[in-house]
Formats: sequence, structure tokens, C-alpha cells
Amino acid sequence: MKQTRKILSLVLALVMVFALVPEETLVPVAHAVTQEQIDDLKNTSKELASESSKLKLRLAELKDQRTSAIQRKNLLDQQIDLTVQQISNTEKQISGFETMLAQTAYELEEAEKQEEAQYAVFCERARVMEEAGSSSYWAVLFKANSFSDLLSRLSDIQEVMNYDQGVLDELRSLQEEIKVKHAEQEGLMAQSEEAKAALEVHKKDLDQQYAEAEALVAEIDENVGEYQEQLNELNAEREQIQAEIVKKSNELAQQMNMTATKGGYIWPETASRKITSPMGGRNTGIPGASTNHKGVDIGGVGYTTNVLATKAGVVITSKLSSSYGNYVVISHGPGNTTLYAHMSSRAVKEGDTVTQGQIIGVTGNTGISRGAHLHYEITENGVRVNPLDYLPNYIKGW
Repeated sequence: MKQTRKILSLVLALVMVFALVPEETLVPVAHAVTQEQIDDLKNTSKELASESSKLKLRLAELKDQRTSAIQRKNLLDQQIDLTVQQISNTEKQISGFETMLAQTAYELEEAEKQEEAQYAVFCERARVMEEAGSSSYWAVLFKANSFSDLLSRLSDIQEVMNYDQGVLDELRSLQEEIKVKHAEQEGLMAQSEEAKAALEVHKKDLDQQYAEAEALVAEIDENVGEYQEQLNELNAEREQIQAEIVKKSNELAQQMNMTATKGGYIWPETASRKITSPMGGRNTGIPGASTNHKGVDIGGVGYTTNVLATKAGVVITSKLSSSYGNYVVISHGPGNTTLYAHMSSRAVKEGDTVTQGQIIGVTGNTGISRGAHLHYEITENGVRVNPLDYLPNYIKGW
């Protein structure tokens, strides 16, 4: 009876030790990112690639047509827009893989700790069995001095045997979990490397597309006479856009009971103070660019500078046009708007409420534009005003 009690005492002690392990170390961390979310990003990436391929075919069809440069520039801007989206999508995938790898590494470490603890329990049970002899269970039973004592001993031994089997089963389960986690880790690392390689390809594609866009504007410049009619249409497009802006701004102000105040603008970016082209009459040297400039151009910004909302308001336009390229218009009250054009990408959509200083896009060279810059306009009381009146400490670059 003493030996049975000794075995049971040891079992209970081991159970108590195992139960004292903090519960949070036994429970794997919850996934912040799931494979399903990664798969959704991959599906979006396939859709973007399909759209980009279609545009590439259309560009190839127009390549040998002498008067198609403006149309090709528009298609190329669309392709650039898709490539920027592909880059953003792939960066999200890589970030997701990194998060999932960190989660898997944590879960693997915890599973290995549990396996180590469970193996220690298993080894302790084996030691006790060895000390008690291989026939310890039968020895306990044969020492029964009555039938009721035998039943009691059988009950005790059954509990011990069940515990032994449970220790072994748990150890096997943990070993299988570790094997699965290792395979999952390897799979995630392979997917992550694949995404990183794809990202490099997208970036090279984008650089090539930027170069092609510059070449197309140069081609238009060299053959301006052939494109004059289309260039006039682009200038007309800008005026139609302005009329639509004023209309939308007034309608929104009525719906939301907005009021407008003059001024209160901040710089639309933080990388440069260089104004390369002021508002008003100018000789641009760029075919299709308005000779009566409706805003100002800010240079020295490249293709990675964040564009900021210069005043709080509501986005009334966010789209790609032939003239302005990627552009955003924000309404700040009746007749009061700001416009940001030629961006490589847009970060807001129509209907979004934005705060002053919020990122609304990234500078670029889309539309009829030569070189990365930001075209910025301010409208007050339905009339364009000179942004330089509200941009202190600018550097004259024209």
C-alpha cells in the first residue's frame, strides 16, 4: 500500500508542477495576420497584373501610330498607377509574412518548451517504473490482503496507467505540432522570398514606365503641331474639371451646411520649398501644359514625397485624367477647394473626410507633365487664387 501511495503521490506532484506552468505560456499567440488575408492580397495582385497586361497590349498596338503619343501617355499613366498599386500590395504581403513568421516562431518556441516539460514528466515516470520494477503494477495487486483491498488497488493502478498513457499521448501530440510548425515556417519563408523577388520586379517595371513617360512627353514636344488639336482638348478638359469642382464644392457645402474661410493653408508637402512655375502666363516649353498656369508647380520632390492636405475638408474628386494625371480635389466649404495634380498615386477616395496635414497621395509625373513635381491650386469664392499668397518662405525657381 505504501508503494501505491508513493506512486500516486509522485503522480499528483507532477500534475501539480505541470499545472503551475503559467497558462499564457501554453496558449499560442493569436494570429494578427492570417493566410486567408495573404491569399486575398495575392488575388488582388493577380487582378492588377491582368489589368496591366491588357494596358501593355494596347500600348503595343499604338506604338507605331504617329499621332498616338498623348493616348499612349494616358495609357502609360494608367499602367504606372497599377504598378504603384502592385508595389503597395506586395509590400503588404511581405509585412504580413513577417508578422506570421514572428507568430509562428513564438508558437514553435512555446511548443518546444511544452515538449521539453512533457518529456521531463515522461522520463520521471520511467525512472519511477524502473525503481519499482517492471512488474510493479502486478506486485501491488498481488500484495492485496482482501478482495476489497484488491478492488481499491485496481482503481489506483488504473489511474496511474491512464496518466502514463496521457503523458505519452501528449508528448506525441507536441512532437507532431512542432513538425507542423516547422513546415509552416518553411512555407512562409518561401512565400516571403517570392514576394520580395516580385517587389524588385515591380520596382524595375515602374522605373522603366517612368522613363517611357518622359520619352513620350519629349516626343510630343518634338511634334507639337501634330498634337495641337489633342492638346487643345486637354486644356479644355482642365476648364471642365474646374467648373465641376466649383459645382461639387457648392453642392457639398449645402448638404453638410459647411462654411468657408479664407487662408489657413499649410504647405502641401515637406520635402521642398522650390516653386518651379508660378501662377499666370508663362512659356512652359512643355506641349499641352497650360500657358496660363492655374496654380503653382513645386519641384524637387521626386516620386516618393508624400502630398499633404493643406486644409481640413472633404475629398470631392480623386481620379486619373489625361491632363492632370492622378489628382485629388478637397472641398473646404462653398467655393473653397484645393487641387493636387500629377501624383504617382492617390491615398484617398471621393467622400473621404481629411484632416489638415493628412497624406492624400505621393508626388509623381502623371498627366501632361515633365519631371516629377506637384501642381497645386487654390480656389476661393469659386475663383482660382495665387497659392504663393499662402506659401511662405518659398524659393523662386523659375
